[in-house]
Amino acid sequence: MIEATQTALAAVASPPLVPGDRPIDLVHLSRMTLGDRVLERDVLALFERQIGLLMDRIESASGPVAAAAAHTLKGSAQGVGAFALANAASRVEQAAMSGDAAGQAEGVDGLRLAIRDTRAEIAGLLSPA
Repeated sequence: MIEATQTALAAVASPPLVPGDRPIDLVHLSRMTLGDRVLERDVLALFERQIGLLMDRIESASGPVAAAAAHTLKGSAQGVGAFALANAASRVEQAAMSGDAAGQAEGVDGLRLAIRDTRAEIAGLLSPA
């Protein structure tokens, strides 16, 4: 009986509880774009542009403005499956909201690294095969 239950559970297709090691969770992205490869490419291209715009705002602003930009980046990153980037943006958001300038600066450094990795992944995904 236990084996049958475990077999049934293994057959259920569900997203992993812990995101993978890649900068972008491709299963999540595919699920969000309903498997439409053209839409995936469009979404990634838009997200890549949005990263630059929001990062400029995060680096040039302080307090609530930086926090709002980090919050927006976090949500967009979660939507495309860039969970490491989303976590890094969340750290910046929290530090900026609490007025922790040192924590915000440290968070921005981590965010830059996550952005570098995510942009490299996007470039690879968008490059012609």
